[in-house]
Amino acid sequence: MPTTRRGIHLRYTFETAATPGQQRAEIENPLFDLLSAVQAEGSISGAARALDSSYRHAWGALKHWEEVLGAPLVLWGQGRHARLTPFAQRLLWAERQARVRMRPHVEALRAELARVFALADDAALQVLEIFASHDLGLPQLQALAEEHDGLHIALRFAGSQEALRALGEGRCRVAGFHVAQGAAPDSVMVRALRQLLQPGAHQLIGSHWRRKGWIWRPGEERPAGIAALGSGRWRFVARQPASGTRLLTDHLLAQAGVAPEQVPGYTTHMEDTHVAVAAAIASGAADVGIGIEAAAAEAGLAFAPLVDENYYLLCHQDDLETPPLLALRARLASPAWAEALARLPGYGVQQPGDVLSLTGALPWWPDMRPKK
Repeated sequence: MPTTRRGIHLRYTFETAATPGQQRAEIENPLFDLLSAVQAEGSISGAARALDSSYRHAWGALKHWEEVLGAPLVLWGQGRHARLTPFAQRLLWAERQARVRMRPHVEALRAELARVFALADDAALQVLEIFASHDLGLPQLQALAEEHDGLHIALRFAGSQEALRALGEGRCRVAGFHVAQGAAPDSVMVRALRQLLQPGAHQLIGSHWRRKGWIWRPGEERPAGIAALGSGRWRFVARQPASGTRLLTDHLLAQAGVAPEQVPGYTTHMEDTHVAVAAAIASGAADVGIGIEAAAAEAGLAFAPLVDENYYLLCHQDDLETPPLLALRARLASPAWAEALARLPGYGVQQPGDVLSLTGALPWWPDMRPKK
């Protein structure tokens, strides 16, 4: 039996050949590269060729990892294909899920390290801290700004509410959040976000729109509507509390008269990003979820639209004309940003770089609650 006493040590490396638009944020380990190659090639020699290594080195590495982990990893015999043991298959599957789930957080760490070393190299470099709801377009914006504008965006993903709180507490200079187009003033999302917006102190900047909907495995049946989740037939994977997608789903469930406790997985299986939701469904850990179309397409899953939403960036009024914000707004208005979004399914620009009023951009503003 494999031992449970194992240590895990993480480290990072520098790559001189990397360009600002091509830097990677990956968790890499030679064990899993080797296991993946064995699984794909069906032999130790094939895996060695795929990894540009020798048979002796690959065989020795497998023996080393079996000793470290305390369990066999590969089954092979005379005249038979090499195949992973059940333990190795589970290990490889779990590690892949962890990579997908942690990718946005690793990217945030890479960006922070890049910011630190960039400041050490060039004191004139502009740095802009952004807390934002998870999005597949913003890393594209980050790469464009760094490569063409000398603007380093220190991007950290958080829920919409957390991002707006971070702006209010001075932990960032820009917050990214989203709201469904045509959201009603009494919706769960609007009530949660409205209290964090400060007219006069905050300025809204247009960025893009994106499409959100059902995600499920191709060939399988999905719920006909939100109310069907209450039947208990589908295992749902939800986003974390206070995220914009969770607020939207809470509102849809409330409209349908379905209690969260009626939906299997809604209060027990939660993920921090859209790609993690898609990965959970693709792996069979859940049957259905709600997320952006681009994440479903990336994972090869089926998608059906529910709502289009506008994604905004928010800053303090005093920061609007500072060099980093001017550079950000110019990049948002550039053709390159529109081209980057056009490559993502279910994405497009929406008043990019424009400074918008809360009353003009958000139809549910101002607060319509009765005054005391």
